[in-house]
Amino acid sequence: MSSSIDISEQKGVRYLHFGSEWVQGAMRIARPVNLELAYTREMMAGLLMRDEKAWPRRILLIGLGAASLTKYCYWKLPQSRLTVVEIDARVVAATQQFFKLPPQDERLHIEIGDGVEYMQEGKSLFDYILVDGYDENAKVGALDSLPFYQACCSRLSESGLLAVNLFGRTRRYGPSIQRMSEAFDTRAMAFPSCDSGNVIAFAARGEAVEVSARQLRERAAKLAEETGLDLRPTVSRLEEAKVLEGGVLRF
Repeated sequence: MSSSIDISEQKGVRYLHFGSEWVQGAMRIARPVNLELAYTREMMAGLLMRDEKAWPRRILLIGLGAASLTKYCYWKLPQSRLTVVEIDARVVAATQQFFKLPPQDERLHIEIGDGVEYMQEGKSLFDYILVDGYDENAKVGALDSLPFYQACCSRLSESGLLAVNLFGRTRRYGPSIQRMSEAFDTRAMAFPSCDSGNVIAFAARGEAVEVSARQLRERAAKLAEETGLDLRPTVSRLEEAKVLEGGVLRF
C-alpha cells in the first residue's frame, strides 16, 4: 500500500484515512473502546445469531483499520482469542500510536500479510470472521471474490459466521451476495443499508441461523447491558425492512 496514512480529528472523534477523504476508521477519544461508526456496530450482529455461552471463542479480523472491531472484541469478549491480518505494517503502528490498539498477548495476535493468501493457505478454524479491508479508493479487490469466500467457508467452525462490510457497493452488492451464496450453499444474506451507506452481509456454515424477532430483541437488550453495544436499532431496521420472513431471521 503506497498511500499515506493520515489522522484527523473533529468534534472529539479521531479518524483514520489512507491518503484520501474516505474514512477507514474512527474512535471517539473519550470512549475509545466504543464502536463509533454504525457499520462496525452492525458487523457485530453475529453475536445475536448464536446462543452458545462462549461463542465466539476464536475471531479472525481481515483488515485492522482504526482497530475499532479489534478493541471491542478484545475488551468486551474476554472468552475470545483474536487474530488480525493487516497488509500494511504502518496501519498497525498508527493504531498503536493514535487509536489505543492493545499490545499483543495470548489473546491477540496480529499478522502482517495479505488477507486472501492467509485465508487460502492456512488451516486454523474460526467461529467469527470479520472482513473489512479497503484501500485508499475504497476498493476491496480479491477480498470480494468467489475463491476468497470459499476459503472463508473452509476456515469456519461448524457454528461459524462470516460478516463482510460491503461499503461502496450499496447499489451493486447483488453480485457480492451471489458469490457469498455460492460459496456458502445459499446461506448468505445482506442486512438493509446503514445510514452511512454500508451494507453488512452475513454467511453461515454448519449450524443454520434461525432466530425469531423476539429472540433478537432479547439478545440485543442483554448485549447492550453486558457490553454497551446497542443493536436494538439494527433489529428494528430488520423488522421495518421486512427481511424477517415469518418474523424469523433465517439463513
